[in-house]
Amino acid sequence: MSLSQSLQQKLLQKLSPQQIQLMKLLQVPTANLEERIKEELEENPALEVGEDGHDDFEEGDDFKSDSEEEYDSEGSTDEYDNIDLSDYVHEGDDEVGDYKLRDENYPEMDEGKVIPIRVETSFHEVLLNQLGMMELDERTQKIAEQIVGSIDDDGYLRREMSSISDDLAFRQNILSSEGEIEGLIKQIQQFDPPGICARDLKECLILQLKRKVGEGKEVELAMQVLEKYFDEFTKKHYEKIQRGLSLTDQQLKDVINQIIKLNPKPGGNIGFVNKAESYVVPDFFIFNNNGVLELTLNSKNAPDLRISEGYRDMIKDYEKGSKKDKRQKEAVLFIKQKIDSAKWFIDMIKQRQQTLIGTMSSIMNYQKEFFLTGDETTLKPMILKDIAEMTGLDISTVSRVANSKFVQTEFGTYRLKFFFSESLSTDSGEEVSTREVKKILSNLIEAEDKRKPLSDEQLTDMLQEKGYNIARRTVAKYREQLNLPVARLRKQL
Repeated sequence: MSLSQSLQQKLLQKLSPQQIQLMKLLQVPTANLEERIKEELEENPALEVGEDGHDDFEEGDDFKSDSEEEYDSEGSTDEYDNIDLSDYVHEGDDEVGDYKLRDENYPEMDEGKVIPIRVETSFHEVLLNQLGMMELDERTQKIAEQIVGSIDDDGYLRREMSSISDDLAFRQNILSSEGEIEGLIKQIQQFDPPGICARDLKECLILQLKRKVGEGKEVELAMQVLEKYFDEFTKKHYEKIQRGLSLTDQQLKDVINQIIKLNPKPGGNIGFVNKAESYVVPDFFIFNNNGVLELTLNSKNAPDLRISEGYRDMIKDYEKGSKKDKRQKEAVLFIKQKIDSAKWFIDMIKQRQQTLIGTMSSIMNYQKEFFLTGDETTLKPMILKDIAEMTGLDISTVSRVANSKFVQTEFGTYRLKFFFSESLSTDSGEEVSTREVKKILSNLIEAEDKRKPLSDEQLTDMLQEKGYNIARRTVAKYREQLNLPVARLRKQL
């Protein structure tokens, strides 16, 4: 057995705690930043929301944390005697007078403001309320509740009956047969909205049509189409359906109109909608002021944070005191640590603001023509590296900003990553954005004759005639990215 030594050279990159904190804050969208700040306020009593519009420290303040200072628990006072509090006590601090700042007999107008709170009912609560109207014994009630709890947010029961039966046996000690469960499923399928508790799309649509029986012959024909020719209908093989059911063109149109009016996700519009999914809070606003673009940051991204006056007063009292025992010195070290942590967080928020505004400003200048006109065909090819070079930021930093932030313009609200696209060459050698090509492709499909939709080959020829060097497979890829189906599925009667 022999021992050997070797030298290895490794290149490592380590992020400082400040950089990690900044990266995390950059990923937080504006809608959630307030909650993140609230968490920090609860954890650090030295941090508070200011009221005077400015912070209580200068940019040149030392943000180095003293939390790592160590001192001898046996009572050595060397560490205590060297506590430098000059960064925490300012000579020119204004003291608040003893007089009252307002007349207590006339309360502020805001104190009487009532903030409305939306009352929310979940989708499953809606179903359970209907279940409560049925006269069921305790055992059957539990089985029905298990079924309702297995329905997903779209309104479908996608779990097998055997799985539901197993859950009832192992979790609630209830033995049930698949026949009993099936019977309860049939009853729950009578709940509102129509189509609820279906096992698949076909059953969901048929359940909705059954509620319309008696409203016309086209409803009965529509049920026959779904029961016998569901696959053909989804693939738009209308000729086969016409031949199989001997339908006229008008009857086929009436059947199609009946089916497309049905709801494929009956649970989708019922109950609580996640606030984060129901609306978008823009991080930036861009206005066109007579041809001059003006960029502003959402005020929620620039909170007025400051160091607590109470904590600074404690530092002042310590400085003024003549007798400084060990307990007081331990307390002042704790206060120092909290103040440093608060300063550090405030600095990270400021760096976040600077990074956001710098990145968005570069994007705005790069895509100036689009922000002036709103025409997607004016978008230039732009990749993360382009903005990283303009801002001096790392590509990963730009990516974090682009993936989670939104900008509101006169033409709508866009995610920042919308403005990033690869390039495609034209016959003249000019580099154009793939976003421009997708817009033209979308316009061609929108303007096509729906009775004879354009194939990918025809779309490729039309784009090439416009001067874009593009292959058929690329056209198919862009069409799929635009969520546009193939020509056969776009066909209408």
